[in-house]
Amino acid sequence: MHEPDAPAAILPPGFLRHPVHFLAFGFGSGAAPKAPGTWGSLAAIPVWYAFAWLPPMAYWLVVLAAFLVGIWLCGKTADDLKVHDHGGIVWDEFVGMWIALGLFPDQIYGVLMAFMLFRFFDVLKPWPINWLDARLPGGLGIMVDDVVAGIMALACLWGIDTWVMPYIV
Repeated sequence: MHEPDAPAAILPPGFLRHPVHFLAFGFGSGAAPKAPGTWGSLAAIPVWYAFAWLPPMAYWLVVLAAFLVGIWLCGKTADDLKVHDHGGIVWDEFVGMWIALGLFPDQIYGVLMAFMLFRFFDVLKPWPINWLDARLPGGLGIMVDDVVAGIMALACLWGIDTWVMPYIV
């Protein structure tokens, strides 16, 4: 088991001027003194709009690249802060949100539902998220729990879209 997350507000002076830390902190959104994961998840949405128009294969390649780069970004930032999963590291929330948004909602309601479901799974960490979070080290451990939360949110959205929406509209 790893140590608890550190408060997001405690950062060394000039910390976010380093490009790796700036990205790991979600362009600074993770430096919010309260609920940095929520702010990071929200900050992921405008970035998502910048590449959501890509064909599905290209979209998922961008998400995969962001995941792989994120392992290094988050691991390096955590090492520099000497905290396993500092609350301000939100690149993992960015990638998790991009996975949750993978059905490419064209209405704000779909984006809001993806956000709410992702935050639900990310905060509650049901199995297997909690199991993975407790066992995977470094940047991989930081990234994987949010990736699984994103997959669970995406699965719920797919279920809603497949089995609920046809009976509502």
